[in-house]
Amino acid sequence: MKVTIFLFTAFVFLQGCQKNEGTVNANETHDSPHQTLDQQKLAEIIGQRMDLRSGEKVLMVAKPGAFNQLVTHLEKIVKASGATYLGTLSVDGSAPESWRTEFTKQVLAGSEDDIKDIFKTIDLGIMLPGATPQDLPYKILQDQLNEGLGRTIHFHWAGAYDLNGNLLTLDSDKEHFYLQVLQDTDYQKLASDQRTFEAAMRDQTIRVTTPSGTDISFSIGDRPVTKQDGNASLAHMSNAQNLIDREVELPAGAIRVAPIEETVQGTVAFPDATWEGTLVRDLKLIFENGVAIDITAGEGQEGLLRTMDSVGISARSFREFALGMNPLMEIQREGVPWIPYYGYGAGVVRLSLGDNKELGGNVGGGYVRWNFFPDATVYVGDSLWVQDGKLIK
Repeated sequence: MKVTIFLFTAFVFLQGCQKNEGTVNANETHDSPHQTLDQQKLAEIIGQRMDLRSGEKVLMVAKPGAFNQLVTHLEKIVKASGATYLGTLSVDGSAPESWRTEFTKQVLAGSEDDIKDIFKTIDLGIMLPGATPQDLPYKILQDQLNEGLGRTIHFHWAGAYDLNGNLLTLDSDKEHFYLQVLQDTDYQKLASDQRTFEAAMRDQTIRVTTPSGTDISFSIGDRPVTKQDGNASLAHMSNAQNLIDREVELPAGAIRVAPIEETVQGTVAFPDATWEGTLVRDLKLIFENGVAIDITAGEGQEGLLRTMDSVGISARSFREFALGMNPLMEIQREGVPWIPYYGYGAGVVRLSLGDNKELGGNVGGGYVRWNFFPDATVYVGDSLWVQDGKLIK
């Protein structure tokens, strides 16, 4: 089996975007504060999670700038593993000479069809800061993942949010926090905890409530459960059932599943937030059989409904339940509270809307919106797992 590992760093706003959730748009790369980051240590940790095998052919894609050192360190790790380094493609055409190889020159000279054929020889693609889903290499490798080939690592280095789901600016403290999490996570225990939670959910009804009025329940049946445990090894991919299983997140922590649509019943009360440019307050959606049949808001309702109508049924469809399980990334409540790394920390709940095909669901349409619930309570059957945003079981 060919292997394609795909590593990319994204600085993104995840809410209200129309996309595949597994491929997050990167619209900003920060030239600082990376200068104080130990990029060699970062490369070593990434290398451990990749678990490369001798003989794999490796291509990197990056934007020249703040992470050039990371490219250099990863190149050394690739070569030391016995894999073949094919070079590094620049997304803006200004690649340092050290990135160029005969392989990258061949890619740059080819048409899209040529590149598709050339990329079939790649075993591993490492996507670094500045690479986006709109870049052709990403798109082609993504198509391969959709066909059930290979594996990827998503290394979204930003992803800090306030409690209302607004993206926060990356700074040195957050970067070093994430590096510490990558280094100190007990990956074996995380994987064990996630397997336990998956087993608990299988034959039970899951219920999520919040103080603001959320009270929704659903079942997952035999739906695939993606366990983001940081394991990007080839052996681990033998159990992959969908696209998201093949996109390994670093830092790791969330468990994700698309519930059976017909079982989703109840109310979701959303935090005040901006939806496609419209501030929406006191928003509540009432779901019946996985579709919102009633939508009310104290402010911004008219603009929200116009947006949803323009998108179609996927904007009103329940997409996904996700629960963060990494104890090193719990909500940081000292000072100004913030949610680390896309809600992968223990106790953070995401209830998403939209397309869930990549998770093994039945909703299409391409629209995805993530929503954070930092104070949720989660029951699995009669068993309490999360209370007021704290993972307790």
